[in-house]
Amino acid sequence: MSSVLFKNALIVTMNQDRDVLQGDLLVQDSFIKYIGAAGLSADRVIDAGGQVVIPGLIQAHVHLCQTLFRGQADDLELLDWLNLRILPLEAAHDYESLYCSALLGIGELFQGGTTSIISMETIRHTEAVFQAITESGIRAVSGKCMMDRGAGIPGNMIEKTSESLQESVNLLEKWHGTAGGRLHYAFCPRFAVSCSEELLVQVRDLARRYRVKVHTHASENLKEIALIQAERKMRNVAYLDHLGLTGAGLVLVHCVWLDREEMEMLRRSGTNVVHCPSSNLKLGSGIALIPEMLDRGIQVSIGADGAPCNNNLDAFTEMRLAALIQKPQHGATAMPAGKVFALATTGGARAMGLEKETGSLEVGKKADIVMINLNSLHSLPAVGTDIYSRLVYQAKSSDVTLTMVDGRIVYENGRLTTIDEEMLARESARAIKRVRERAGIG
Repeated sequence: MSSVLFKNALIVTMNQDRDVLQGDLLVQDSFIKYIGAAGLSADRVIDAGGQVVIPGLIQAHVHLCQTLFRGQADDLELLDWLNLRILPLEAAHDYESLYCSALLGIGELFQGGTTSIISMETIRHTEAVFQAITESGIRAVSGKCMMDRGAGIPGNMIEKTSESLQESVNLLEKWHGTAGGRLHYAFCPRFAVSCSEELLVQVRDLARRYRVKVHTHASENLKEIALIQAERKMRNVAYLDHLGLTGAGLVLVHCVWLDREEMEMLRRSGTNVVHCPSSNLKLGSGIALIPEMLDRGIQVSIGADGAPCNNNLDAFTEMRLAALIQKPQHGATAMPAGKVFALATTGGARAMGLEKETGSLEVGKKADIVMINLNSLHSLPAVGTDIYSRLVYQAKSSDVTLTMVDGRIVYENGRLTTIDEEMLARESARAIKRVRERAGIG
């Protein structure tokens, strides 16, 4: 299908002027060709009357490799969650289980209107995830996890520094820019606790050489910070800044516990921060100072994190929580709906380094588009209401009626078009049994 026309829609553009228009949107091949008043034709015409058309939502931090582990590591704090459950399960992945996990996550993301992600995978079998990304049609910045040190974790999760770096480069050179330009590589050192300084310095240099992103965690948990202070004699963000890793090329996830000096480092360097409210609440990590970061001019986006610390990949849940959890401390006017919606659209596109391609509905940009029915009882009445308020405080992922990536419809009216749901449900059950047994989890 080379052209699709959305007719009579309420179009939330997220362009520079934040225009909200009643009209038509024409997709030609993989691009937005026209937005405005009527009169056009197309290979397929979709009557979007009474529905809302928005930019595809962007989650700047997920772990597709962990979707299979949903419900396997509940009610634990970060380091126990990681060392007792997640790393043993990741170590037990095989190629097929990882492929299944990635498809499971992507299918859920499509159902909830997410069209683009930044994803950190596990140590091995990363090509299984890239295969799932390629086949499903999602837009992704992704890479293998890198870990070359750590105590009390499965041995096959710790790599030799040189081997971790070489495998990452091999994957980059093979996959970066593939899938019709939808797949971009990122170096993904897990966090400073599990990475030597040599590894981090080499990642810095390689990322600059290849002009790709670095995607890592920092300052999520107080125990994590204490470990870094004891070993590296600096707080997490200060340490990364000392190594020269901060900057527009760094996607830094969580940042729950920052001091004012670290905030200034992030602002000055243009580092991208990813806020994961559900994960931070479920693991008991804390609440990031997002209003202060935004007031300082720090670049912020949003993400669900992995399914076992959430337990879903729902961008609407993350937007609602991002707005609500700040209000008891910062006041009812903190994190208004329009600002939060920007975190999940333009903010995510900037974190990906793809703000010229996606994140807003504008002529010439990629056709990453979501259609939402806001006519259910939980979204009514609509008279006199703000559209951003409806999207952030009222909408649910189940309200999504269509998801399009790169001009291709990947989900419509309750059905995934690029993923076999029955097969996936069947294979997911088989895969988690196999992985649990291999991990020694009864």
